[in-house]
Formats: sequence, C-alpha cells, structure tokens
Amino acid sequence: MNRLFGVALLAGVVTVGLSCGGKGPTMTGPGEVKVRLTSPNSGLDSAIVFTVTGPTALTTAVPGAGLRLFQQPLGGTSTRFALIGQLNTGAVILTIGVQDISELSQYSGSITGVAKPNYTLRPLPGGYALALTR
Repeated sequence: MNRLFGVALLAGVVTVGLSCGGKGPTMTGPGEVKVRLTSPNSGLDSAIVFTVTGPTALTTAVPGAGLRLFQQPLGGTSTRFALIGQLNTGAVILTIGVQDISELSQYSGSITGVAKPNYTLRPLPGGYALALTR
C-alpha cells in the first residue's frame, strides 16, 4: 500500500512539474539589451552611427569589446550613438540598460551611417541591420 501511494505521489509531482514548464516566467523590471550588428562588410567597417528609440529613456550604455563609444546624454526616448573600432557581423556592439525589459519589443535601432577604415562613408544599400535582444 505504501509503495502504491509513493508511486502515485511521484506521478502527481511529475505531472504538475511538466504542466508548469510552459514558456517560463515573464521578465519585468530593469534589464540589459544587447545590440548586434549585421553587416555585408564584416570586419571591414571602422565606425557606425545609429539611433536607439524606445518607450522610455535608456539607463546605461556600454560599448562592445574593442569599441570606443560616443553618445548623446541618456534621457528621452531616442539616443544617438557613434562607435569606432572594427565592426564584425554578429558581434555585440553595444549593451544598453532599459527600465523595463518586458518592453523590449518596443525598442528599435536605425543606422545613420557606416564608415570604412579610412573613415569615408559607405552607401547603405542594404545588408546592414541592428538586432536588439536579451
């Protein structure tokens, strides 16, 4: 009888555990967002200017490894950034702090210009993009 009760209890715990798996908890509150670059000229660009826009002001901005950051003061719903250094596709070029990570889908980035190593501007025909992710 005890063995049957134990098996039934274990089966119930496993069933409840599996039903609670779902998508996991929804994150809210302050958090960090990574800005990744997609470039058709990976490793061949040396500067980028872009703007991040969202529902609230950013709280922090930290450049990716090997990059030097210039920025407007944080505040307001859009902030312009300039990064200098070797820009590689897929690399995190900037990590920004946001007031509420659950609003991530409301943030976007738009590229204004990209420069070659000699700092002449490239035309932006396509292939350049910014992705904002956790």
